[in-house]
Amino acid sequence: MSGEGVEKVRSAETPTRIWVGTSGFHFDDWQEVFYPSGLPRSRWLDYYAKSFRVLELNSSYYRIPSAASMQRLAEKMPETHGIVVKANRLTTHEYKDEEASGPFRSALEPLREKWLLRGVLAQFPWSFKNTPGNLQYLAEVTSRTNDVQWFVEFRHRSWLVPDVGAFLREHAIGFVSVDEPQLRDMMPPVAKFTVPTAYIRFHGRNAASWWAGGGADRYDYRYNDEELKEWVGKVARLSGQVREILIFFNNCKGGSAAINAKTMRELLKALPGVEVQ
Repeated sequence: MSGEGVEKVRSAETPTRIWVGTSGFHFDDWQEVFYPSGLPRSRWLDYYAKSFRVLELNSSYYRIPSAASMQRLAEKMPETHGIVVKANRLTTHEYKDEEASGPFRSALEPLREKWLLRGVLAQFPWSFKNTPGNLQYLAEVTSRTNDVQWFVEFRHRSWLVPDVGAFLREHAIGFVSVDEPQLRDMMPPVAKFTVPTAYIRFHGRNAASWWAGGGADRYDYRYNDEELKEWVGKVARLSGQVREILIFFNNCKGGSAAINAKTMRELLKALPGVEVQ
């Protein structure tokens, strides 16, 4: 699969908007690393929103939020901000989207009404490989909520073929580029796009804990500046072709995501023709 050959969607006169944020915000070990000491939990979202203008909501993967809880979230987020909501595990890991789609769609409504919803992220596991049946399932999932922008993250390398790129473009599904440990048959760090918004996720490079570790240990990694700079050129090339770029850091343990997101944002501000949020 390739971003090459996709019709250029940005005019030279319009800067590409780059949004940088983190995958979640409610972590105890962010205290005194990102959140000031003594800041009440009830104010964590307010503080996050002053630092970043986009949020990837990952808690929805574990439990489909109620419309009421999403309404409260919408009321706290400024209208200039954006939120991407992660699809529930019933959809991406248990393949029971018919069960999840109704409640999940209802949960999105408060964000849609306030124009905060930037899309839905479907992160599939490494075991979800490129097969005709899985392509059909993906088409069915995205068609049930086809009035929102879907972005799909594949963990298995088998999806990185031209036919899949054509399929994603045909169905207006965004491809998610990733930075993650380079283990057997995992996705390489390529920067591609299939819709006018490019999407990049940083998971860290903790190869030792990727399969052996669980939960937060898998994402226990802090990028150094040189590792982040590896992506600046890739983002620059994307910026000449797309309208906007969403970048999220998922290496959340110990506040690393917030620290790396701030650094990446500063690095990208030096690029010409972009507007970094």
